[in-house]
This record gives sequence, C-alpha cells and structure tokens, in this order.
Amino acid sequence: MNSRFRRSLLLLLTGPCMAAAAHANPTPETHQAGVKYSPLALINRDNVDQLEVAWQFNTGDLPDPDYAGLFAFEDHPRLVDDKLIVCTPKRKVIALDARTGKKVWEFAPGNSPSTTKKCRGVGYWEDASAPAEQECRSRILLGTYDYRLLAIDARSGKACSNFGEAGAVKIPTSIPEMFAGEVSASSDVAVVGDTVVVGSAVSDNQRVNAPSGRVMAYHARSGEYLWQFDPVPRDPNDPAMASWAGGTDGFGQGNVWSSMAVDEELGLVYLPTTSTSDDFYGGNRVGDNHYSTSVVALNGKTGAVAWHQQLVHHNVFDYDLPTRPILVDYPVDGEAVPALVQITKMGLVFVFDRATGEPLVPLVERPVPQDYAVPGEVLSPTQPFPEGMPAVTPQHFSPEEAWGFTPFDRASCRRKTEPYSYGPIYTPPSLQGTLQMPGAGGGPNWGGGGWDPVNHILVIPTNRIPGIISLIPREQVRGIEGMRIKGRGNIVFENRGSAYAYEIDNLLSPLGAPCSAPPWAALTALDLVEKRILWEVPLGSIRDLAPIPMDWDLGAPGAGSPLVTAGGLVFIGYTADSALRAFDLASGEELWETALPASGTAVPISYEIDGEQYLVMPAGGHNLYSTSISDTVIAYKLPR
Repeated sequence: MNSRFRRSLLLLLTGPCMAAAAHANPTPETHQAGVKYSPLALINRDNVDQLEVAWQFNTGDLPDPDYAGLFAFEDHPRLVDDKLIVCTPKRKVIALDARTGKKVWEFAPGNSPSTTKKCRGVGYWEDASAPAEQECRSRILLGTYDYRLLAIDARSGKACSNFGEAGAVKIPTSIPEMFAGEVSASSDVAVVGDTVVVGSAVSDNQRVNAPSGRVMAYHARSGEYLWQFDPVPRDPNDPAMASWAGGTDGFGQGNVWSSMAVDEELGLVYLPTTSTSDDFYGGNRVGDNHYSTSVVALNGKTGAVAWHQQLVHHNVFDYDLPTRPILVDYPVDGEAVPALVQITKMGLVFVFDRATGEPLVPLVERPVPQDYAVPGEVLSPTQPFPEGMPAVTPQHFSPEEAWGFTPFDRASCRRKTEPYSYGPIYTPPSLQGTLQMPGAGGGPNWGGGGWDPVNHILVIPTNRIPGIISLIPREQVRGIEGMRIKGRGNIVFENRGSAYAYEIDNLLSPLGAPCSAPPWAALTALDLVEKRILWEVPLGSIRDLAPIPMDWDLGAPGAGSPLVTAGGLVFIGYTADSALRAFDLASGEELWETALPASGTAVPISYEIDGEQYLVMPAGGHNLYSTSISDTVIAYKLPR
C-alpha cells in the first residue's frame, strides 16, 4: 500500500479523536506539499463562533513615509519547534512563541532598493547528522530582494557562519541587472533532501532580453552551488529546443516567482513556470516555447528533468502558473495515486501523476481564437484543457455581458467595451485592446487553494474582474521609461527591444465598479474526483470599496489562500474588506466573521499546543488592492 495512502487512511479512520495530538501540527512535508489543510478539529462548525483573540503581535514593519512601490504582507507562517516563524514585507524574519505571541528573536537581512516589498515565506532544513546542540542544526532559509540566499539558526536567529560567506550566498544573475531588484527571490525556497532550490521573480515587461528565470540549487549545509535549470532551454540537444523556432538567444524569464512543491520520497521538486519574455507578444519566438508556463518536475539531486507538462502553449496572455502545485492522493479505479494538482490563472485545474507526469484528468487540445493577432504574431492554434473538469472562473467577456448598478452605469460600461476585441479565453492581445477574462492577474493567483484529503474537495478563491490588454506599436511609444502608472490598475510598460509596448487596465465603470456582473471575488468548492462544483459563494463585502457605505457581499477582490480543517471549516482572509471568515466546508455557509486591522492577504495556519488549537492570520494588507496597511499577526483560540 502506498505510504501516502496509508497516512490519509489513518487520518480518515482516527478522525477528530486524534486531531489534538501534537503530530497533527504542520510539518515541512505538508508545507511543501501545498495542501493548506489542518487535521485539527477542536475548532469546528459547532464552536467556531466562540473564537476569541489569543494574542496579537505587531512586527513594526510598515512602509516608509515616502515609499511609493508595492507593499504587501503575503506571508505563509511556519511552525518550527513551538516557534511561529513570520516573514515581513521587508523580509525581517521573526520567531514568536506560538503560545503567547511574544518575540523570541528577530533577523533583519538589510533593506533592499527594490520597489516591491513582500515575503511569501521561508524554507526550513534540519541537519540530521549534526549533534543536537550544534549551531544551525535546524535552520531557516530565506531568499532576498537583492537575490541572496541566507541561512539563519532556527533557535537563536543568528546567521549560520558555516553557510556561504557569514551565512549568505550571493546568487548570480544570467546577465547584469538593468536596475537593482530586477531579479529577486520573492517566494519561499524549496528544500528537497539536502538541496535548497531558489526561484526568482524577474521584473515583467522591462526588456525582451530579460535575465534568465533559471532556478538555482545549493547545498543546505554549506551553501555550495549544485546545479541550475533554465525554463528557457539553452542546450541545442535539449528536446525542448524544437519548440523554439529561431532558437532562444536573447530571451529570458520563464521564471518561477511562486512557491515550488516537493515530494521527498520521489526526490522531486515541482516548478510552476511562467511566460517567457515578452509577456504579450511572441512573433519573435514562434513555437510552443517549452518549458515556459509548465509544471516541470526536476530531480532534486541533479536538476535533471523528470517530466514536464505545458499548460499554455506560446503564452502571450501573461497566464503564469501562479501558485505552488498541490500534492494529493487521487483516487483512480479504486486506488490512491500520488498526484499533483495545478491551479492556474485561467481558472483551469489540472491533475497529473506526480511520478510520471501522466494526466490523471485527460488533456484535450481545443481550438482557440486566432482573430485580432497583431502583425508578426503566430498563435498556437490550440490550448490544453482538462477534460470534464469545470473551470472555476468565467471564460469569456463581451459587451453583451456589461453590468452596472444603474441603467446609466450599465450603458456606460457597454459603450466602453464595444471598441475592444473580445471573445472566449485565449483571445489574443490586440492593437485596439482586448477584453481578457480571466484577467492577466487571474482568476486564481498566488494563494492557490486549500485541500480536503478526506472528501477530495479543493477550495479556491478567485478574482473576477475583466482586464484590458493593449499593444502599442514601438513608433507610437513616447515618454515611457520602464513602467508608468496612469491610474488605478492602469499601467504602461516600455518593454525595451520589443515591437510593442503594453498597456494593462481593469474594465471599470464611471463609478469605479467592475463592468462585469458580481461576484467580483468568489470562493468555490470543487469536487476533484466527481469533477463538479459543489458550491460557490461571493467572497467579501464592498463596504470598504464603495464610494458610499454599502455592506453588500458582491465580492471584494484580494489575495491570499484558504485553510481547510478537519473541523469542517474553511478559514480565509483574502478580501479587501479586511475581514477573516470561516465557511462551512460542506455547504459554503458563512459561520463566522471578524474584523482585521488590514486585509489578510496571506495564508492562515493552525496548530495545537497544550491541548488548544490556534488559528493564526497575518493581517497586513496589500496596497495593490487599495487596502489599509498594518503590521499585525493575530492568533485566535477557543475560550478555556
């Protein structure tokens, strides 16, 4: 019997009576599996409305008064030896006593000139061969915005002197950066065996000759360089080169800006890759462009490709794979198969055998729109879809679907949409502008979904606001250097070296509301085996977004992730209305809501200590979603 199936069966048979045991706390294995599931059930449907604040901690990490860049508290905290490890937007790592919330230690990596401030978590490694009291036997591994890999003693919070140079390895970029922070490590690193794998965030749409989006691997004990993998193939003998007509010289990105998944038993690390340079035009890179926008499984020791599956051919839609793959046991003909589930910006959910890459939900290639392509573009005639699996977001938008609070608003939206190109998903960017649904940001994004291993239910939050993508011929580009923000959600990218600059916008009415029918954010429960949506509810109120007070659950777009628990609950922050909610996993009914000091655009976690279950939510907000900003971490538990 497969060992993962045995563990799932044990959990199913023991149920809530075993749920308070200490071994039910998050482990490195479950963290890197992306499941976002807690087998704890002390907090459940019957008592969740009794939750109260157990402790609150303020990190002190807030934007400087003159800071004008992106600032987001998107952490996924980790429990290490009864210490809660929190990573702040400026990448301070803070260890808190998980019982009391009191600070145990703090590590500051130094400020970075990057105009993006966020941290999506840390990696963890334990040296099983070292004596129990040895310095850095267990260590926190942190990527930084100046593209370093740091090792920190999990007990003391001090740099590991035996790692790299004084606890740091400077990661090289493939070519010199055009500006500080063009390449950074924005998500948690992956640890497979003794290997640390570091992804990268490469600034979008700055130049076609962008830095490589390669992942780099180092030894977790010494920091010694081990191997690298470039999602844009460079070896002429690599079979992926056949999908690049004209070769890959002068192209970069394809990077892994999100989190990776790890299967320790198979020794594999799974990469969710992104589009290559540049995001919305590919006339100079004809072909499918493997390994971009793919799930790529690598051998953790060597970096060799074990298998890969491309989920968007010739990506000119900015449909990156935005979230860590989820490793599950998936029933096939009565047997549990170790599987990988990939959620995408498109709202499509794919399922693969994680040892072989074989689709467990068949892939079907369907024709996609070819109209409106700009001169020089050669689109893929088809795209892969998971056969029979429902999408969790709308797949099209047209003027006939324009919506408004009033007839005036609705008419204005319809007039606004009519000049644009439009059609079903994968309608390409155009000179007149293309209505895109889901938008380039999703749909689902970084937070991904929460998994119920007993009932095989995947719970996914989504944003549902149409985007507009316009290509600007190079000869018409004036006064743009790098990136220019023209208004709320409206950004123009210079995109040096391309035939086109890009303008990205949201489709909003004169009142500032989306021109699509609500909900504008939703929470969806998907039965992954039966391939059907069990329930779907609006996620969030517009009370903090509307120009006049309107506490109306139309969906408040945001970011973050749900946590599913054995208590039959789904906990999620996410929304721009700065609330933490609990939903009934069986029905989608909202059972509890509490106000947060800022939006919970992060990942909640739950753990048990001394017979009590804690729920922790980083609540610091995200200025891209017009939320308030805070530095707060809050823990909840039931009264004694």
